Amino acid sequence: MASLTIDFFHDVVCCWCFNISSRMRSLAAEFDLDIRHRTFVLQASRSEMASRWGNPEDARETILGHWVNCRRVSDQPELVDIDAMRSAPFDYPHGLTAALGCKAAERLGGQAAHWDMFDRLQRAHLTEARDVADPQTVLAVARELGFENAAFAEAFDDPDTARAVEADRQHARQLQVRSIPTLIVRETGARLVNGPREDLAAQLRAALRLTA
Repeated sequence: MASLTIDFFHDVVCCWCFNISSRMRSLAAEFDLDIRHRTFVLQASRSEMASRWGNPEDARETILGHWVNCRRVSDQPELVDIDAMRSAPFDYPHGLTAALGCKAAERLGGQAAHWDMFDRLQRAHLTEARDVADPQTVLAVARELGFENAAFAEAFDDPDTARAVEADRQHARQLQVRSIPTLIVRETGARLVNGPREDLAAQLRAALRLTA
């Protein structure tokens, strides 16, 4: 039985989530955590991107400014390729398509598959400057991870997968999640304060003491 269950709310296009995901993988092994992945789509379409960030050029530069700060405190700064995304031949992507890919993976392979898909799509986004709002990118990443083409495409297009993404959004609202990454310890209701691995480890030890 896992020592703690953590709800991890995240979006593939969120650079801060990239930093936290690798740390949580390490901590999950150390503390025997059960990580439950929840999609949290910041913007779900080009129109939502425009409403939030303005024109595509302004959106790209503003968001890449966040990437600069994120890379500065990353454990893997070499994997955050700002220049590649700045010159990418597509608008900065929204996160809905990638969220559907993560949920499709989850339906086929459970939480571990969701996490693998999430991390691989983040690499495609942050390191390889691929358009994760394009379904073909998500399907290609699924093939790279070893999913069978037809089975993944069927799960990806299934309306139940979109409903699963929406269910995560509703769950986030119930928990008053407003930003990501958000990490909630189910046993205590505590929210981990994002930071370096050692800070997260200290918070998990504190949560374990409360449940002892």
